[in-house]
Amino acid sequence: MTETPVTETPGRKPPTAGERKAGVAPMASENMPTSASGPRDTADPSDTLASMEARLARLRARLDELDADVERQRREKKELDIEIAIRKGTLELLGKEPGADPEKPGQPREDAPRQDRWRNAGRDGQKSVARGGHRVQHVPLQPDAMKRPDKDASLLELVREAFENSKRRYGYKRIHPELKSMGVRVSAKRIMRLMTGNGLVPLFKSAKRHGSYKGEFTKAPKNLVDRDFHAERPNMLWVTDLTEFSIPAGKAYLSPVIDCYDGMPVAWTIGTGPDSALANGMLADACSTLKDGEKPIIHSDRGYHYRWPEWIRICEDDNLTRSMSAKGCSPDNAAAEGFFGRPRQEFFHKRSFAGVSMDGFINMLDDYMVWYRDKRIKTEFGMSIMDRRRRLGLVA
Repeated sequence: MTETPVTETPGRKPPTAGERKAGVAPMASENMPTSASGPRDTADPSDTLASMEARLARLRARLDELDADVERQRREKKELDIEIAIRKGTLELLGKEPGADPEKPGQPREDAPRQDRWRNAGRDGQKSVARGGHRVQHVPLQPDAMKRPDKDASLLELVREAFENSKRRYGYKRIHPELKSMGVRVSAKRIMRLMTGNGLVPLFKSAKRHGSYKGEFTKAPKNLVDRDFHAERPNMLWVTDLTEFSIPAGKAYLSPVIDCYDGMPVAWTIGTGPDSALANGMLADACSTLKDGEKPIIHSDRGYHYRWPEWIRICEDDNLTRSMSAKGCSPDNAAAEGFFGRPRQEFFHKRSFAGVSMDGFINMLDDYMVWYRDKRIKTEFGMSIMDRRRRLGLVA
């Protein structure tokens, strides 16, 4: 048997007999060069940059398309909003229900709710009547709605009761705090709607002044008030005047003293003649309520009964300072003029006093003045003048 010669490579150990026998290939030397097999693993950087730029261009184009689509949708929405506003305005102008079609007035929409379609469908076949240039269509009654109780019925009874208790003098601005004091929480606008809708309206009329000016027969004091009727405390500034009430039985005259601190009538007299005794008696009654150190200004117009010796004597005895308006200038005594508007509106105007005697009328007017001072709600305070003074500790 011929043996195969073994060629030894320099620098390498010869294979052992076992390796030759098993046919194991000798390991390559670490120093032997290796040949590259297959394509290169890294791409060219210029190609990568070009690919990224192309992709960015595609994204920018897509973004431009989306922006254009958003702008288009905004325009469409704006056009739809305008169309909706026009349709709503048309419905309000025509006075139609929510189920009406503006393009076909008088006919329900196809997509209208059932109740709206029924409401409009009930008009088919009915004749419309022209009244004053407007066409009126008769709407059938709804039995179910008529059977439902009125949600304002109980509130209306309370409003009516408060209105009648005020002798039909209160408007909604005074009915509102009246109900609030009873624990009834409701808006003033709702009360106004109920009162106007049910004829609960106070009887108002413009006042007619009684003129007491008889000329300048004595020197008049200066106008110390100068149309500033504000007072920081009670019995600081008083105003007075005289007004006339004419009834079938004759004429009555009211002469009050009004405290500008809160509008309270301090004292008043009622008689059948506008004489000095009426004014002097009122002033004496008012002065009897003064406490030590109180020295109010008494402001009046230039009526003759405020210039007689007895009036001047009472002012001097009680340390009152006299002040008078300019001749024929009613705004100079606006606080007193404004007060007279209230008894005329709330007590006198549009009320019949036929068959009432003069004594009976004077008693009725006196009762009103007591009610005004003690019970009448002043909207500025939300309570009566006397109740506010009690709360402030000014009266017992």
